[in-house]
Amino acid sequence: MRMSGGASKRSLIFALALVAVAMFFAGYLTSALASSSISHIGVKTVTKTIVKTAGLDMKLDIAGSTTVTPIVEEAARRFSELYPGFKISVAAIGSGPGIKAVGSGEVDIGMASRDLKEKEVEQWPDLKPFKIAMDSIAIVVHPSNPVNGLTLEQVAKIFAGEITNWKEVGGPDKPIHVITREKGSGTRDCFEHAVMKPFEKEISAKAMVQQGNPKVRAAVANDPLSIGYISLGFVDETIKPLKIDGVEPKIENVLKGTYAIKRNLYVITKGDPDPAELMFIGYLLSAEGQRMVGELGYIPLYSVG
Repeated sequence: MRMSGGASKRSLIFALALVAVAMFFAGYLTSALASSSISHIGVKTVTKTIVKTAGLDMKLDIAGSTTVTPIVEEAARRFSELYPGFKISVAAIGSGPGIKAVGSGEVDIGMASRDLKEKEVEQWPDLKPFKIAMDSIAIVVHPSNPVNGLTLEQVAKIFAGEITNWKEVGGPDKPIHVITREKGSGTRDCFEHAVMKPFEKEISAKAMVQQGNPKVRAAVANDPLSIGYISLGFVDETIKPLKIDGVEPKIENVLKGTYAIKRNLYVITKGDPDPAELMFIGYLLSAEGQRMVGELGYIPLYSVG
């Protein structure tokens, strides 16, 4: 949390209201998310800190996963409407860079569409990940492609460069243009674990690399012979998601367990979150925040009706 400007003449009632809100979120997070490792000492400091910071303009810098970015951007917009004193900047730079940025103290909150890696935990042992939603990955092609579905093994072989022509999987006698994400991407990490590793395969070095879900989507939308993978939350009418082993990539199928490619989405703080960070994370986990997650095409952590 970064603060600017001098203390304003806000009333004590407003300051106490901030305390109540912060303490509510602190209690909610510690009871509902014991695995997040917020210490009791961290919770007890909320009241003192929020009183000191009440009345100041507060700024949160957030950066990381392109998958998580739409959730956090929309949450930041709504949160800033509720609390005009909060200024929140959000940058989509990828999961790996986002984890590095929060670990090194460059930003207040990181975003990741994968679990922390062992080497990251070793380098920054005080990182605190908070699961805010779930997501799935869709294998996508151009809408004009007659292929409507593939097996998981066929997808693995295509991205490994073993299947190189669409006619091998029921399409036209044309070469397959494979599009993947950059190394360090949470989406790529999930794809590799869910699709490639079960068949002991690796993504071909010949695959075209695109930075971020929007660029993969745009590349596939502009190339009738391409295939790529993107977060389920980025699927729109410009591309066609494929059935995998006969199952459509839909939220209900992910929840039923019939569509196997899924992952958790996180925001991450360095050490126990301070009151401003805690309030924003609490908003993401609130009923309104989780309803927003569903509206954006992602998977809420719990049903909100």
